[in-house]
Amino acid sequence: MPEDVGMEQSTQIGRLLTDRIAVVTGGGGGIGAATSKLFAQHGAHVIVADIDRELAHRTADQITAAGGSALPVIVDVREPDQVTDLAEAALDRFGRVDVLVNNVGHWLRHPGNFVDTDPQLWDDLYRINLHHVFAVTHAFLPAMLDQRRGAIVNVSSVEGLRGYPEDPVYAAFKAAVIHFTRSLAVQVGRDGVRVNAIGPDVTESLQVPYSQWLSADEQSQWPQWVPVGRMGVPEDQASVALFLASDLSAFVTGHTIPTDGGTGAAGGWFRSSRRADREWTNRPIAP
Repeated sequence: MPEDVGMEQSTQIGRLLTDRIAVVTGGGGGIGAATSKLFAQHGAHVIVADIDRELAHRTADQITAAGGSALPVIVDVREPDQVTDLAEAALDRFGRVDVLVNNVGHWLRHPGNFVDTDPQLWDDLYRINLHHVFAVTHAFLPAMLDQRRGAIVNVSSVEGLRGYPEDPVYAAFKAAVIHFTRSLAVQVGRDGVRVNAIGPDVTESLQVPYSQWLSADEQSQWPQWVPVGRMGVPEDQASVALFLASDLSAFVTGHTIPTDGGTGAAGGWFRSSRRADREWTNRPIAP
C-alpha cells in the first residue's frame, strides 16, 4: 500500500527532481531505500550509499528495473577516507551533486542508566549519529557552493526534540544534528544551499521493526498511541525528504520537520509500572 501511494502521488504532482543528482547515505534499506526509490521516481539520478553491499545493490537494481537511474556505492560513512571516496565517485560520475540526504543513524543498544555507560559507547554513538553528518556534508558542500545550488536533508529523530530518558547521549547527538542543520542553513543560505532535517518517530525501519516488536494486542492500539492512527512507514519519511529536497520548499531552510504522526504534539515517554524489562516506554501498553 505505501509504495502504491507514493507512485500515485508521483503521478499527481509530476516529477520534482528531474535530472538532479542525489546522494542518500544508508540508502539501501528502510527509510533510506524508500527515499532512494522515491527520488528516482521523481527523476533524480540516485547514488545509493550504504555499508551493506547487498542492500545497496538490491535497491539500485530495483530502481533501474523500474526505469530509474541509480549507482550503488559501498561506504562506511564513519571512515573519513571512505567518505572522500564517496564524494569523488559521485562527482567524477556526474560532475555535481544537487541533493544530499544524511540518513545514517543508529541507537546501537539500550545502555541502561547514564552512570552505567562508558566513553567507548559515547564515541560509537557520536560517530554513527553526528560525526558522519559533519564529514559527509563537508565533503559535498563545496561543490554545492560552487554551483550555488543544493539541498541537504539531515535525518535526526524525535528523540532530538524531546527528553529521551532511555539514552541521553543518543538524544544529545540527535539534538546536535538539529542545531547543526539550523546553524549551517543560516551560514550558507545566500549561497543557494538549503539545509533542513526531519525528526521521525513510530516509523518502521531496520533499527526499529515495530511489526516484529509489537504483539497483536499492542498493534491494535495504534489509534490510541498515535494521533494519525497508524504506524509510520518508510515512505512517510521519504515523502517529506522529497519535499525538502525539491523546489516546493525553496523558501524553507534551517528547519526540522517532526515526521511523527502527531506523537510530539500528543506527548512522549512515560514510566511503565508493568514492564519488568524496561523502566520507560513510548509503546501502546498500559503504563
